[in-house]
Amino acid sequence: MTPARFILASKSAARREVLTNAGVTFEVQVAGVDEDALKTPGVDPRQLAIDLAKAKALAVSAQHPDAVVLGADQTLAFDGGLVSKALNLDQAKARLASMRGLPHQLHSGVALAQGGEILWADADTAHMVVRDFSDAFLDAYIAHEGDELLHCVGSYRLEGMGSQLFDKVDGDYFTVLGMPLWLVLDKLREFKVLPE
Repeated sequence: MTPARFILASKSAARREVLTNAGVTFEVQVAGVDEDALKTPGVDPRQLAIDLAKAKALAVSAQHPDAVVLGADQTLAFDGGLVSKALNLDQAKARLASMRGLPHQLHSGVALAQGGEILWADADTAHMVVRDFSDAFLDAYIAHEGDELLHCVGSYRLEGMGSQLFDKVDGDYFTVLGMPLWLVLDKLREFKVLPE
């Protein structure tokens, strides 16, 4: 049986790398969803991650109804609020400084759609504890990572020097990278994108 055509509706380089390294064949199409429209006051961060993933999957599925489309997004809950991507390195530096020594939750939402309908959606959460790093380390980190930090909701990449920011991470490594891989692979087998 020929596997279903599979499209990743995300521009995330980390998500592409995770799927590629897992041996999954896929196409990429950026969804172009207005994420801010879904970020209403008081929204639950975990549910928002799922809703954003659904919106992305549906947007691309409408253009390619034959394909199974994976939408994915992350939200970060910190200090009772929702954190968005930093707009510049000064914001990234200030955010990381404010998170020093404190916990936060990173929610990775995923959704599969086909024929303009959601087949499945879920999220996984990683609980992260930022270490009490020095100002000198923060300066070195910002200089080393540069504008790459503006593509990450927490202004860190765990797969890079960002691993040095943390005391503890409870949760799946792939969830931190932006995709709860085990959940996704299981559903890709269920919906005949991957062999069982």
